[in-house]
Amino acid sequence: MTRTLFFDLDGTLIDSEAGILGGIAHTLDALGHPPLTRAQLLPWIGPPLRDSYQTLFEGDHERVEQALSLYRARYDARGWREHVIYPGIPAAIAALQADGRRLAVVTSKNETFARRIVDALPFGAAFETVVGASDDGHRRYKRELISEALSRLRVSAPDATMIGDRRYDMAGAAQHGMRGVGVLWGFGDADELREAGAHAVVDTPAALVAALR
Repeated sequence: MTRTLFFDLDGTLIDSEAGILGGIAHTLDALGHPPLTRAQLLPWIGPPLRDSYQTLFEGDHERVEQALSLYRARYDARGWREHVIYPGIPAAIAALQADGRRLAVVTSKNETFARRIVDALPFGAAFETVVGASDDGHRRYKRELISEALSRLRVSAPDATMIGDRRYDMAGAAQHGMRGVGVLWGFGDADELREAGAHAVVDTPAALVAALR
């Protein structure tokens, strides 16, 4: 049983679709880009936003930076509040904390915004640290974020487990030789998670607690 648990944020602790997709739609409109459908935008939740904009704008650095600036301005004003906590998550976090686990959030979201969101959650104090992407994008991939979390908490990879809803979470854990547990109430599916190396896949927060025990 690993004592330290790293939780992804979007799609794992909170359903943040409204804030993220609303922010992307805002930037595309402001930059005169044709709107994208919800189905086209959902895959943007999980990987670094910078990478998605780079793909969309075919590496146009100036437009990417403009898009990120527009997105962050809207997210700072309202997007960070546009989320809901998944049912069962508060009880699961309380149970894991009662078990004596060390908890941290490890997310590709900008760290400033991630900290603000976690601090506002009713169970936010349960997390020892929040690791997110750096403002300049230098640290944004799950592999790097997990490495930073391991360093901050001074824990070795075999003593930690990554919990998340996308393949990026599972692949990041695998790159460190960590256990990864995929969750199905977010934005990924079972095939995606298992193919990326998930050791277990669960469909409810209660099942997550049971799997971790």
